[in-house]
Amino acid sequence: MSAADVLATLVARHLRYDWDNPEDPANDHLIFSKGHASPLIYSIFKAVGVVSDTELVNGYRRFGERLQGHPTPILPWVDVATGSLGQGLPDGVGVALAGKYLDKVPYRVWVICGDSEMAEGSVWEALDKASYYNLSNLIAIVDVNRLGQRGPTELGWDLDTYAKRVESFGARAVVIDGHDIAAIDEALAGAEDATRPTVILARTHKGAGFSETSDKEGWHGKPFPEDMAKRAIAELGGERNLRIRGPVPGPDFPRPEPISRPAITLPSYELGAKVATRRAYGQALAALGARTDVVALDAEVSNSTYSEDFGKAYPDRFFEIFIAEQQLVAAAVGLSVRGYVPFASTFAAFFSRAYDFIRMAAISQADIRLSGSHAGVEIGADGPSQMALEDLAMMRAVGGSTVLYPSDATSAAKLVAAMADLSGVSYLRTTRGAYPVLYGPDEPFAPGGSKVLRRSDGDTVTLIGAGVTLHQALAAADTLAAEGVAARVIDLYSVKPVDAATLLEAARATGGRIVVAEDHYPEGGLASAVLGALDDSGLPLSVRHLAVRALPGSGTPEELLDAAGISAKHIVEAARDLLR
Repeated sequence: MSAADVLATLVARHLRYDWDNPEDPANDHLIFSKGHASPLIYSIFKAVGVVSDTELVNGYRRFGERLQGHPTPILPWVDVATGSLGQGLPDGVGVALAGKYLDKVPYRVWVICGDSEMAEGSVWEALDKASYYNLSNLIAIVDVNRLGQRGPTELGWDLDTYAKRVESFGARAVVIDGHDIAAIDEALAGAEDATRPTVILARTHKGAGFSETSDKEGWHGKPFPEDMAKRAIAELGGERNLRIRGPVPGPDFPRPEPISRPAITLPSYELGAKVATRRAYGQALAALGARTDVVALDAEVSNSTYSEDFGKAYPDRFFEIFIAEQQLVAAAVGLSVRGYVPFASTFAAFFSRAYDFIRMAAISQADIRLSGSHAGVEIGADGPSQMALEDLAMMRAVGGSTVLYPSDATSAAKLVAAMADLSGVSYLRTTRGAYPVLYGPDEPFAPGGSKVLRRSDGDTVTLIGAGVTLHQALAAADTLAAEGVAARVIDLYSVKPVDAATLLEAARATGGRIVVAEDHYPEGGLASAVLGALDDSGLPLSVRHLAVRALPGSGTPEELLDAAGISAKHIVEAARDLLR
């Protein structure tokens, strides 16, 4: 009720949107960051004629219906899922980046924010990047109704402080009475002609329009009793059946240029040459740049993730987001809204800062690709703050995700190419150090697969690794072979989905004796994937799980792998133990 006047004015007079053609690339975008106010956006959908009275009354928050408690893209007029506060504006930055720099179409991105979420740091990351990229096509409307879920917000109606903060981040602040239709209209019109991002700070009353609830605490998320609802409807003017639509982008309005997707020539590598998978990531990404829908983003570590290779080749499609990992992921989500293929990279450990954004990306059904470098203790002297030891568990837990962990440059390049056509959230874990190329240029790789690098009819134990531990497993297999022990070695490059068939075949062939070595904490990584795949096999299993079980420190990669118990000698000892 607090934002109803603002939304009515926006939709009736300023939102340029063809409600019968939500896929029109010239449409404005409306992102409802305060997703808990979903009855308002659903009422707007009813007012413009795309949702019926029956659906609005009987389908809200009901099992199997579209009008969920917080908006999701199951509705074609919703770009992103909201409800986790502080995400709508960062997502809007990504959509606005696409409009200004890629689509080059003058649609506007309108984001409705609540005042409670202005306490989220991600909102200010968004305003900072919006100002840096001069996103004059981005307009945030903050519903400053003073009351949060449990009482007053941090700043209440101190609009002067809000405005100073907004201006300090480089955006334009406009303070209005959010129930004065003329003032709202003037502010929205001014935002359309602005030369920098605009934040409209609308002073409103929670429960506005009904005297019994206006600016009253205790009504957050609560329906009125029936008698109170009747009084509210009467005071608001009674039931009406208005159909109101605003302007639409006409046939002469600019549209984006068609996307070009030519054949891609990936880099190739000599067998045995030492190449880091993070280096192969950058080279493969640059090759993918021949497709004009591929976009790269990085968090100020592009000379380590090697996404700089793409940036040098295609600077117009590379976005530096600096050290702002939440905005990094949100910008990727926003770019995906416009049909682009975003690859976002940083050190793997730092994606943990953005985990809620990754989780919400899955709920938004966004197609984004994440690449995390510097994984595990293998990174060496930098120490534990830089070592991703939780990332496989984190990314595997995301609904519908794909998790890939290549062990050499060839597989890394092939998997980067595969990621471009994956749906959902996909994650590539890369290694800092350079290791020998194991596969020729014609070797195929696909999510859900694996590679068996050592195999014989006499195999008695299976060694499973990925990334750096695969190379350790191969060295261990050589040691065991010299002792007369035949070991099967599996490159489990696809951690999710996992190649259950190959794992099952290996377990049967080697009497259920399996050693899994991973540069990761024990929980949720390779062994979890392996055991999950074999859980219903009915086979008796004897498994040795080698993982990082203590807090590491600085050292050389060799020292740290050995101290963690995941080096070749420890794999050999585990295999011997199984064979005793």
